[in-house]
Amino acid sequence: MADFKNKIKELKENKILGIILKVIKVCFAVMMVAFILMVLLQRVSDNRVSLFNLRIFTVVSGSMEPKYKIGDVLISMETKPEDIKVGDTISYIGERGTVAGKIITHQVESIDKDLNNKYVFHTKGLANDISDIYPVTEDQVYGVVVYKVFLLSLVYKVIGTTWGLFVFVVIPLLYIVGSEMIEIMLEKEEERRAKLKH
Repeated sequence: MADFKNKIKELKENKILGIILKVIKVCFAVMMVAFILMVLLQRVSDNRVSLFNLRIFTVVSGSMEPKYKIGDVLISMETKPEDIKVGDTISYIGERGTVAGKIITHQVESIDKDLNNKYVFHTKGLANDISDIYPVTEDQVYGVVVYKVFLLSLVYKVIGTTWGLFVFVVIPLLYIVGSEMIEIMLEKEEERRAKLKH
């Protein structure tokens, strides 16, 4: 038992290791908070707000398989309608029929303009047999998918389950907060003892 305590004391006294552990803790906390805030912002605003012209979406159907699978986290960038090309994958808000109010991510098959000279995009899910019934106007488009975040996709799939959220978010956050509080309390106790000696 004494050896174990000595080992822990040695690890605590190793300043380089302490700095590395602190950097890892801070990086993990910042990444988790940023990810959670971004997801919450998108949920609360119903994806109407972008951060630095970027939006984050999670794939909820298999219509774009094998390119994008259910649970994949995609980042789309606001793009001028004239810069959207055939073959681009766009995220847009459905306005009619069964897709009204839903965010769809499909590939652009063709592009034309309406009577008001606004761009109209004809889209299709890669796994679907037919093109989307309703064309997409430029006002419906949130952006072009620019990146599939593999790490966030994995994180989202894991924390999408109750046990995953608990094991990979709640416990690490409690550990970070708890260890910081214990460290602060120990430092204050050391300061108190140092004052008593003088």
